[in-house]
Amino acid sequence: MNIKIIGSTDVGYILSKDEALKFAGKSAGICYLPHNTEKLFSESEEKTIKRAENTLKSGHHSVYSHSVYNFVLEGIPKILAMILNNEKMYNTSEKSARYTKMESTGIEKELYEEWIEIYKEKIKEKYKDFDEKKVLKLAQENARGIISVFTPATTMEYTTDFRQINYIIHWAEDFIENAENTLFNQKLKEVLKDFINQMPDIIIPELNSKTKNRTFSLFAKRDRKEEFGENYSTNYEVSFSELAQAQRHRTIYYEMQIKDKASYYVPKIIQNTELETKWIKDLSSLENNFPQAMLVKVNERGTVENFILKCQERICGAAQLEIMNQTKDTLDKYIEKTRNTNKDVYEYLLPYSKGARCTFPGFKCTAPCVFGGINALNRSI
Repeated sequence: MNIKIIGSTDVGYILSKDEALKFAGKSAGICYLPHNTEKLFSESEEKTIKRAENTLKSGHHSVYSHSVYNFVLEGIPKILAMILNNEKMYNTSEKSARYTKMESTGIEKELYEEWIEIYKEKIKEKYKDFDEKKVLKLAQENARGIISVFTPATTMEYTTDFRQINYIIHWAEDFIENAENTLFNQKLKEVLKDFINQMPDIIIPELNSKTKNRTFSLFAKRDRKEEFGENYSTNYEVSFSELAQAQRHRTIYYEMQIKDKASYYVPKIIQNTELETKWIKDLSSLENNFPQAMLVKVNERGTVENFILKCQERICGAAQLEIMNQTKDTLDKYIEKTRNTNKDVYEYLLPYSKGARCTFPGFKCTAPCVFGGINALNRSI
């Protein structure tokens, strides 16, 4: 065996689309390799380009995935990050709304900053042993529900391949042209237009996924039924913020739909208090902005093994409360639905039902624990 690097990402280096095209032509040559790679890589440029052009025409686009691009997207809205993060071929590093303060303007900024202070007071009142840093993080985590998914407050590094970024641009063009003109879609179309206009010159019209009949995966095209077995499909309502967290589990599929009537996630620490009324009133005043606390309809699908991997990440006192509770609810439902229908799956899931992930069989946690294996499920923040 002989392993060597034939190309790599370099800081500050921008691979042109012509170079990416030729790289794909070389890669396509491996599929029909008569001799060895040294001879292939020393062939004439004309032959390489001709092969690349033939693959474009034939739809053999996988060879265009060998060239990789690292993007930094500054001042983008959360919804664009969610669209990108729902596609499977990527890596992302995103500015955290848990650990940093979000930038906004107008009444949204006023309410966001007001709710940071409100949550700080409520958290200090209930958890007197939390230090200021932890209190602030948790306050920001909950107050961000005020911020619109269309507010340009997010910065992210996004890494994907040459084919995929071309597909994404074409999906954006398709959405702009064909998506129904609801208020949400009208706002999103403006975001996507800006996204296309800001994209560097690496787009090839022929590298288009229309032949594959694919579009953005985030937006549901039909309602799906629930089922539980070796594979599962489940429906629930969660906030935009929670869905954005769930998307990080790339082996699981997520689709969303905007609800006909707006409703909102209420953090447990203010539930059944006067502050709950104020929270909903403030969010309702921003309804047309689509705040991140707004609930959306979600379908989640995957395998039982990949769901347990999600449980190992999310059923934990360090996870955000909304996603922890939603994941635990799905686990409980999964166990109940397979109790009398699938003994193997039922018995596979049962050992994970006793508490947070630190109670899971074979799981070793090295992170500091705040709430413990049982109390993590009963916390208010």
